[in-house]
Amino acid sequence: MYKVEIIAASNKIFGEFSDYCLNISDEIFFRQPTDKWSIAQNVDHLVISTKQTKLAYSLPKFILRLYTGKPNRSSRTYEELVKKYLAKLDAGGKASGIFIPKSISDTSKENLINKWMKISSAYLQTFENNWKEEQLDNYLAPHPLLGKITLRELCYFTIYHTEHHLDIIKQRQQ
Repeated sequence: MYKVEIIAASNKIFGEFSDYCLNISDEIFFRQPTDKWSIAQNVDHLVISTKQTKLAYSLPKFILRLYTGKPNRSSRTYEELVKKYLAKLDAGGKASGIFIPKSISDTSKENLINKWMKISSAYLQTFENNWKEEQLDNYLAPHPLLGKITLRELCYFTIYHTEHHLDIIKQRQQ
């Protein structure tokens, strides 16, 4: 995907995610299933992960290069990145550390979704303003499950990750 397509796909899934969550009743949104995240925690997880993703696009390029080095391969396609991520999940990979949402009881559904909308918008703005098409394949960012991935792949991950959690949220309502 080119940068313009990444922006369009991101805007689309971010909008779908926000709209869907806004239409869930508060009772279902905050319901805590046994051994699983509530819908609210899924939203919070995306807030946390998108905030970390935004950081990769906010850092000065020389800092990112010092921290992660140079890519030694071409960027994967969207499909290849998703396949690798799903393989990691199938092998038992899951969120850890700062990416695990806490219990949510001190905010409203609207506040949490607004937080998501603000960070997803800020991420896209930072990505769009700070990075040129050709740079996306020439810089790496660390990912907790996937290792070092190119900034283009990080965009792909962010799109798919949002879609993945939207699917989880839809399942929680059944």
